[in-house]
Parts: sequence; structure tokens; C-alpha cells
Amino acid sequence: MLRPKEIVQLWVNAFHCHDVEAIVGLYHDNATNHQVANEPVIGIEAIKEMFIAEFSTADMTAIVENIFEDGEWAILEWRDPLGLRGCGFFHVVNGKILFQRGYWDKLSFLKQHNLLIE
Repeated sequence: MLRPKEIVQLWVNAFHCHDVEAIVGLYHDNATNHQVANEPVIGIEAIKEMFIAEFSTADMTAIVENIFEDGEWAILEWRDPLGLRGCGFFHVVNGKILFQRGYWDKLSFLKQHNLLIE
């Protein structure tokens, strides 16, 4: 079974390719993805829809700065080509992501991608 750090590296690789099927294949069916700038997204179908919508809105890239591992948790520190930085916490249970929480500056993201500011 892959370690949490390895699961997150697979997640990053799929994220770069905007491969939604590969991304959601890394989550438990009842997983939660909570990007703190948004409401939590619960369940594999909702997570899939979230990624489809996000990839259709902006060209997102997560360049790995660090991936740390502590037990069932992996922590991703990332940046993007436009200078945005963030981090994600992934709780990996039995080789799949059960919970993910991400921290990043939504206002900067919206401005960088010329998107409407809510």
C-alpha cells in the first residue's frame, strides 16, 4: 500500500494533467475536501464535480515545494507559476484520501485569473 506522501504525489501529478478521473480515484467514496476559502465538499461525486468546474474556470498548477508525512497525514506545500502559495493537509486511510483541507488566498487567485470577485 502506498504511503500518504506517495498518494499526494500521485494527486499532484493528476492535478497537473487536470485528470479528474485519476484525482477522484485517490479519494474514499465518502471523502471530504475542504478548501477553507470555500464550503466543504463531501462525497466522491461532489468532489468530482468540484474539480471539473475548477479546471474549466482556471488553468491551475501546484508546484511542489515540500511534501511532509506524519503517520496517516501528508502535508503539501505548493506554489503556482503566478506566485500564489498554499498548503494542503491530506488524511490518507487505507491508501485513499479520506479528508483534505487546503489553505490559499482566494482573492489573489481570483485576481490572477481575471475571475469575478465574489
